[in-house]
Amino acid sequence: MSGNQTDDSDYVPTGPLYWNAKAFHRSYLEMEKQFKVFVYEEGEQPIFHNGPCKSIYAMEGNFIYQMETTKLRTRDPEKAHVFFLPISVTAIVHFIYDRKSRDHWNPMKQTLTDYINLVSGKYPYWNRSIGADHFMLSCHDWGPEISKAVPELFKNSIRALCNANTSEGFKPSRDVSFPEILLPGGTMDGLLGGPSPSRRSILAFFAGGLHGPIRPILLEHWENKDNDVQVHRYLPKGVSYYGMLRNSKFCLCPSGYEVASPRMVEALYTGCVPVLIKDHYVPPFSDILNWKSFSVEVPVERIPDLKKILAGISTRQYIRLQRRGKQVRRHFEVNRTPKRYDVFHMILHSIWLRRLNIKLHGLEYL
Repeated sequence: MSGNQTDDSDYVPTGPLYWNAKAFHRSYLEMEKQFKVFVYEEGEQPIFHNGPCKSIYAMEGNFIYQMETTKLRTRDPEKAHVFFLPISVTAIVHFIYDRKSRDHWNPMKQTLTDYINLVSGKYPYWNRSIGADHFMLSCHDWGPEISKAVPELFKNSIRALCNANTSEGFKPSRDVSFPEILLPGGTMDGLLGGPSPSRRSILAFFAGGLHGPIRPILLEHWENKDNDVQVHRYLPKGVSYYGMLRNSKFCLCPSGYEVASPRMVEALYTGCVPVLIKDHYVPPFSDILNWKSFSVEVPVERIPDLKKILAGISTRQYIRLQRRGKQVRRHFEVNRTPKRYDVFHMILHSIWLRRLNIKLHGLEYL
């Protein structure tokens, strides 16, 4: 309340990329001091306590692994603020999904139901809060649907999801949006960094499959139409995807079948300003981060005006966006040994806020 800055030799959040940098800083330091998470030990790998670390669902495996070893974990459930359900939805889909079955959802949902029944029968913690102090995490597109298997999980628990779609029941005041991050080799090696704005010759870039309702509109208006707006279904042979990211000022991030996309983080990693073209999406950590300060949002109906919109951003404003993107990148970095303020800790901080029912930015969604 006094406005005095708390000492922090590592990093002090500041600037317009935060809605309230001082409040976030104090909250984060308080989380480090107090927050305790109990991880249920029931369940066997690969569906429990495991997950992918190299695909676009890499955050599932990384978070589960880091949650097992973090200093914020407690072995005493009586000291816990929240209880983590170490379930990999990606593993459920991989090992249980039967595309030949008429009712392929039932076995996957039954697996989740059985697990909740197991821990709620063995411990008193689920039943005493009806799941409100429990959380699950999923980066798979089907995470929201599979979470419906247990009504209390869907309605009461904290669901940390990449697919943060408000039209599918995502509640920003209770659920957590976190980024989908593609780690081809399992680490960030070779993914970070890019040239200065003056050395980026392409105005805007996108390459990706034609699926979902938005990308067909994007390709219809811009595929092979303009050298400044490079939109490709498939990149020409010999052209590097990451090279194109690093040579572009703006990187287009349209939704596919689902709202989540690794392109936003790929853009931030390579110093390209993300351009979000999505409906019903809650960007990661948006109660802390002011996405408008380091990205551009373009409504779907304005896709035909993309070049006009992006070219209309002054050089001065573009440099601001790009510099803020480089600053905010630390919150999206994946480290084998977690570092303060990285994506692992940002996810935990979002859960910490929701467990305390504290809002650092008053976004309301029905």
